[in-house]
Amino acid sequence: MPFHTAIMNQSPEWHPRQSQRGVVLIFALVALVIVLAGAAAVVRSMNASVFTSANYGFKRDLGNQGERAVDAVLEQFNTGALSTEAGRENDSLALNYKASILPTNSQGIPLQLLPGGDLASVGTNVITRADMGITINYVVDRLCNAPGSLGANACIWANAGPPKGGGDVKLGGSADGVDLNTGGGKSAVPRQAVYRLTALVTGPRNTRAYYQSTFTD
Repeated sequence: MPFHTAIMNQSPEWHPRQSQRGVVLIFALVALVIVLAGAAAVVRSMNASVFTSANYGFKRDLGNQGERAVDAVLEQFNTGALSTEAGRENDSLALNYKASILPTNSQGIPLQLLPGGDLASVGTNVITRADMGITINYVVDRLCNAPGSLGANACIWANAGPPKGGGDVKLGGSADGVDLNTGGGKSAVPRQAVYRLTALVTGPRNTRAYYQSTFTD
């Protein structure tokens, strides 16, 4: 009896790993998205740090440039038109000089130098450095209540000490026995009027910085 060998076709076995490969791809894509988001955040943080450092650098340079206003003012007070008391009794737009105290904000900055202020009303002399993109607006105001001679006005004097019992020295008041209006009192030191220089320095990227100092005649 002949022997016949039957060959049966068998279907390939099912391997679970084939379906798992799709899940691994999804996790890989999610991880890639997270890594890319983290890299973008790091780059953005670095850009912000560089921008901040650049602004600090600009501000430091603006401080140095602000000395130009100090030099211009001291020249006028030492040898120029403001070197005499008579020359300081009246306003001078050309010299950026006000013979009376200017209104200020809570930080002591004259309102004319603040954003939106009328710069031309306190002075027409503007210092510029076109090669550096720097503009300096400044004003000097005498800390007196009105223009005119010192003897006729209430002023803040350099030799006026703090008031007895504490408190602030007020314009036209009395401090430590010194009458700020007439000059009488205990102190034998000659009175010296106080002047305030305020400079607004504008630089690259519209960087703005204010610098202020006081001095006597």
